[in-house]
Amino acid sequence: MGPGKADLLDAIAAHGSISAAGRMLGMSYRRAWLLVDTMNRCWREPLVETSPGSAHGGGARVTAFGAEILDRYRALQAKLARASACEDQSALADAMRPEPKASQKS
Repeated sequence: MGPGKADLLDAIAAHGSISAAGRMLGMSYRRAWLLVDTMNRCWREPLVETSPGSAHGGGARVTAFGAEILDRYRALQAKLARASACEDQSALADAMRPEPKASQKS
């Protein structure tokens, strides 16, 4: 689990669709589907259930287990953010550029 997969789960929960979630996040349906497939294979239970398309359309939903994993991940993110809010973290953040410098091609 990482920030991108967590954002994808949030978007699926909000939109009820992998393709709509992908569009919202600026990623292709294939990329979104591959991330969902990876998550479903890596956890002991699926995080997302899908229903095939039909005349009324298919869809996807975050399972109860997926919602629990997402909640725990977001809670961990918040704890880590609070724990890292110190002078060293601030100094490192201040030393970074907002965007990388342009490449110096030879």
